[in-house]
Amino acid sequence: MEASLEALGTDHIDLYQVHWPDPGTPIPDTAAALAELVREGMIRHVGVSNYSPAQIAEFATVLPVATVQPPYHLFRRDIEADLLPYAVAHRIGVLAYGPLAHGLLGGALTAGTRFDPGDWRADHPAFTGPGFARNLDVVAALRAFAANRGVSIATLAVAWVLAHPAVQVAIVGARTPAHLTQNLGALDLTLPRSDLADIDRIMTAAVPVGGPTPEGMA
Repeated sequence: MEASLEALGTDHIDLYQVHWPDPGTPIPDTAAALAELVREGMIRHVGVSNYSPAQIAEFATVLPVATVQPPYHLFRRDIEADLLPYAVAHRIGVLAYGPLAHGLLGGALTAGTRFDPGDWRADHPAFTGPGFARNLDVVAALRAFAANRGVSIATLAVAWVLAHPAVQVAIVGARTPAHLTQNLGALDLTLPRSDLADIDRIMTAAVPVGGPTPEGMA
């Protein structure tokens, strides 16, 4: 931590997040180590990423959790059932990552797209064969929906994530200035309930998209 602070040129970190639960370390031990850094003033707030509500509750027996960072996008909505209600009930900020569904909602993938052998998508049913074809049809419908509102599908995807009242932040990436412009456009796009309902109907044909885990990427 001291090396990180020196590299960053600061004397504290405002928000330090545990990126994944460590299966080899008890959660209270991780929380206790971070609580010590809070007491020393190196960290102001602590959050977690990819934790379940039960894991957050266990962490919070030692140290309150300020934020949670889960994957969330149109093709992956499982956190709506448990994590998002838990975050609201416990006043935990939600920083959602992956709003473009690993490229599906970026608008560049086509039926001819092939992934490198080391890419986890190369063997995933949502990115191969009939599942990929179905999802590309869904993407085409979403692209038309977005175009009718004068925005790109990427802008629509990020705006949809931000439309959930439990979500405060959508974490996005950009390789070009155009990507950044599309992402920022989501701040100016308000989706009324009718639009959200229409999007839900489009998504009924989708194949759910999960994601990699540290173990799966080893």
